[in-house]
Amino acid sequence: MEHNPAGGRPEMMKLFWLMTLTFAIPLQAQSRNYLYVSNEGGKSITVIDTRTNKVVRTIPVGQRARGIAASPDGKRVYAALSDELAMRESAGDRIAVIDALSGKVIARFASGSDPEQFGVTPDGRRIYASNEDAGTASAIDVATGKVIGAMIVGIEPEGVAISPDGHWAYVTAETSNTVSVIDTRTNKVVSTFLVDVRPRAATFSPDGRRAYISAEVGGSITIVDVAKHQPIGTISLERGEGKPVGIVVSHDGKWLYAANGRTSTVSIVDLTKGAVAGTVRVGRRPWGIALSRDGTRLYTANGLSNDVSVIDVASRKVIATIKVGARPWGVALPR
Repeated sequence: MEHNPAGGRPEMMKLFWLMTLTFAIPLQAQSRNYLYVSNEGGKSITVIDTRTNKVVRTIPVGQRARGIAASPDGKRVYAALSDELAMRESAGDRIAVIDALSGKVIARFASGSDPEQFGVTPDGRRIYASNEDAGTASAIDVATGKVIGAMIVGIEPEGVAISPDGHWAYVTAETSNTVSVIDTRTNKVVSTFLVDVRPRAATFSPDGRRAYISAEVGGSITIVDVAKHQPIGTISLERGEGKPVGIVVSHDGKWLYAANGRTSTVSIVDLTKGAVAGTVRVGRRPWGIALSRDGTRLYTANGLSNDVSVIDVASRKVIATIKVGARPWGVALPR
């Protein structure tokens, strides 16, 4: 006689199999639905379930948290931590390593002085971090948590982006208005080029042929030919009134989205036309920005309204506002 685990009732059988399927899904896959927000003032990481737009966890990290990213396999989340000089003697500037399942800090990697942003290589083996007050970039070995290279870059380095093939790390420098190109195979700076005023973030197109640099004061996006490491064009945002900081490119490479910090907006840029196609008003001082894996949602960390805006890409409207910690800075989604 066949055993019926739900006692024969159709509705109970549906519930039983639904619960079985839920628990059969690897916990790691479920964690990919989470958005991670670094709270600079709150010294914490807020975790949001993107299916419900609800906060599910707050992770204290004890220091100023800015740059944030997930490992390629989604098992870890990294956050750049720094604090006042008095704190550095005991705690040090670090890259916090958070276990995505437990939500606990499981390690603190050494970094250079005052890390702000960083990039993780596609193979997950290295982290490249900008050290704002030292004018350097650090290469960190993930397996050991140790710094294995320190490169001199521009003045007050900030944004870091890793090319899709993992060969290049672009590091922006907000005071020298430069981008330094690091060859990750040698950990040497092989090129430096000028961009518009106060570059903040960098990102690559999905095919790796182009890079894009946001210039906050210049109000523009610089387009870079990656093969030559040379700027080939500039897109002005809202006639220079846009003040881009965080940027992200759509998965098909056709659109760029820029969080315009001080103007509390997001610019939607049509990369095929090289022009702004729309603007969305979000919370106050959006800085970090992330795009969902299916490309239908944008998330911005709004530093002065202490919340995250959720934008529906199709309608170009904010569909949810989620309260988080004090002065949210960055947002990250596992791939």
